[in-house]
Amino acid sequence: MSNLQNAEVARRNSEAVSEPIDLTQFQQKTVTRADLAEAVYTKVGLSRKESAALVEMVLGEMTDVILQGETVKLSSFGSFVVRSKGERIGRNPKTGVEVPITPRRVLVFKPSNILKARINGVDGGDLD
Repeated sequence: MSNLQNAEVARRNSEAVSEPIDLTQFQQKTVTRADLAEAVYTKVGLSRKESAALVEMVLGEMTDVILQGETVKLSSFGSFVVRSKGERIGRNPKTGVEVPITPRRVLVFKPSNILKARINGVDGGDLD
C-alpha cells in the first residue's frame, strides 16, 4: 500500500463513526482475519481489499513490535507481553523421570479491567 493509500485509509478512518465494531455475530466461533476485515468493511466503508490490507497492516505492526520483545498495549482492551521463562526441571507424568525444560519466551495476554468488566456483564466505563 502506498503512502497516498495509507493517508486515504487514515482519512476514512477518522471520518468513520467512532462506535465500537459489533463482533457479537462471531460469538461461539473463532474470529479470523477475514472476519475482522469484513467487520472493518461493514463499519468503516473501505473496500474489502482495503479492509483486508488494513487488518494485515495492524497485525503486522503488532507482530513486529512483539518480536522485538516490546509490549503492545491496546487501551480498554489489554496488553500483549513477552515474558522470559528460565530453565527449570519438569517431570514426565507417565514415568516420573525428571527432564530439564529449556528457557524460552512466551506471549501473555493481560486483559484490561474494562474488558474484564464487560466480559462479566458490568459497565466498565470508569475502569482501566
